[in-house]
Amino acid sequence: MKPAPFKYHSPTSVEEAIQLLGELDNPKLLAGGQSLMPMMNFRFMMPTHVIDLNQIQALSGIELRGETLYIGAMTRQHDIHTSSLIKIAAPIIAEAYDMVSHRQIRNRGTLGGSLCHLDPSSEQPCFISVLDGSIDVVGPNGPRSIKMGEWTSMYMTPAMSEQEVMIGVHFSPWPKGHGWAFLEYSRRHGDYAIVGVAVLVTLNEKREITQLAISICGISYAPCRLSNAELKLLGMKADHNATTIAAQCIDAIEDIMEDAHNSSDYRRHLAKIYTQRALELAFHRANNADHGQHTH
Repeated sequence: MKPAPFKYHSPTSVEEAIQLLGELDNPKLLAGGQSLMPMMNFRFMMPTHVIDLNQIQALSGIELRGETLYIGAMTRQHDIHTSSLIKIAAPIIAEAYDMVSHRQIRNRGTLGGSLCHLDPSSEQPCFISVLDGSIDVVGPNGPRSIKMGEWTSMYMTPAMSEQEVMIGVHFSPWPKGHGWAFLEYSRRHGDYAIVGVAVLVTLNEKREITQLAISICGISYAPCRLSNAELKLLGMKADHNATTIAAQCIDAIEDIMEDAHNSSDYRRHLAKIYTQRALELAFHRANNADHGQHTH
């Protein structure tokens, strides 16, 4: 239960980290370490060099930049979870973090670390997906932005080069009065979701759907946007019929993943049930007086 020998590096700037990535053989970036260190202890991962990003202060922070909300890659999950700005601008994130692991993990874990680890059942890629977020990275060739829908290149592998560093996430908050919900089913509180569903919606004065986003985690190697349901439900009344149609759209998803504990049929069933429940909750919250309050 000890890691293989490695050399430790602690850069204080992004430029220094990029330089180390280019010079060292078999390096690995360390963010919160809540996934990396157990994997190293079990020797599932054996880097020759560990580059610790914790001393790079420029990688942390939450701020509004014009109409865009920006979260630095090294921002602690606890700080995002409890941020007053997040609760007002993107309450779905605060709700999702209620279900992310345990407080001790969230105190050290970072948003960037989770997005780069990319566990298929993780809540964090799912809520960035539903928010149409983009990932900012920088490397020897300069900065670039990658849409969340293109971020997963394969199982637990982000679409960035080995010499790039993730620096943050940005997205446009939904308008005031929108409805939101993040619901999941897991074996125990704090476990990864077997299935999780994120929903954002806006309604007009007739309770008709004017904007909708649905993302599901736990059924594929990347968050699955329910694009067909998003299109079908536009202009419909926010009622039981709409939630039923959304659930039926899940039948069109092929190759739902399975493991030793959960079959693909079981995951599909959970995805339908929790999509309906999340939509119902989001519909209830949309345009209601309780918007802005963190309710369950």
